[in-house]
Amino acid sequence: MSGADTPRRALLVVNKKARNGGLDLDAVKGVLRRGGIATVEPPPGETDCKALIHAHVGTCDMVILGGGDGTLNAAAQALAEAHLPLGILPLGTANDLARSLGLPADPLAAAEVIATVPARPIDLGCVNGHYFFNVASIGFSADLAGELTADLKRRLGTIGYAVAAFRLLRRARPFTVSIEHDGTVETVRTIQVSVGNGRHYGGGMTVEENATVDDGLLNFYSLEVAHWWRLLALLPALRRGTQGKAADVRAFQTTEVVLRTKKPRPVNTDGELTTYTPAHVRVLPRAVQVHAPDFPAPNFPAPDVPAPDFPAPSQARGRPSIFP
Repeated sequence: MSGADTPRRALLVVNKKARNGGLDLDAVKGVLRRGGIATVEPPPGETDCKALIHAHVGTCDMVILGGGDGTLNAAAQALAEAHLPLGILPLGTANDLARSLGLPADPLAAAEVIATVPARPIDLGCVNGHYFFNVASIGFSADLAGELTADLKRRLGTIGYAVAAFRLLRRARPFTVSIEHDGTVETVRTIQVSVGNGRHYGGGMTVEENATVDDGLLNFYSLEVAHWWRLLALLPALRRGTQGKAADVRAFQTTEVVLRTKKPRPVNTDGELTTYTPAHVRVLPRAVQVHAPDFPAPNFPAPDVPAPDFPAPSQARGRPSIFP
């Protein structure tokens, strides 16, 4: 592999179907070359991230992925197994992991980070053997992942998330879930359960305002609301990551949680439906090295989702469920 005076070799894989996947990469490659990185690109038509990463172990020093959160999700396990540092070109619709890492939205600036900023370790989440960067969820968010088409994301960008969400709101119904963590088991009625590894997900939503991708923790929340319209009132808090302060939201931190439902329900990981309940979710500390700033700070504007603001209730988190 590369010595001190030879360029680092990077496997460059770009998802052409991502919202900005058709970007001309000549300028990006120029930034990488000036930073001492030579790119290796797969033949046209070869898009299997897992296979490509494993095939280049021993011949490349790093992997650069261009795309959105779905592209990164598809590569997560292979990156962890290959022990190759990751560089990110945020070319998707939401770019939630890039936002959590404090990466610039501009691809040229992101390439500069890859070339100049050392890789640092971050955590991964794992649910039923499926790795994820941002969040695993069941309920409303998983239904939204099924409703949100690639065409809608391509045409409307992050606003597409809001459009699809409003379509689903009236159909949202509470379901029963058993939550097992840290020696306790609770059964509640909820609209959505989310288990976050990073800070952001779902096109600008925030799992928890102080979450980071390298704290060795999962951030859990459950929206135990009685009516669908309550979700509208919660939207501002969900964008800020302060929903855990609300009386009808259960929130806690853990390293492992098991979710069980009466019937199997799909699990959404980083916008992709990848498995079903029962869902065993755990954190994998320091599983992947990523070229990103030392202190993750969101620098992407949240999508403009119209919703009324609301004062967070003063009742403490972790209270008994409002449902019998």
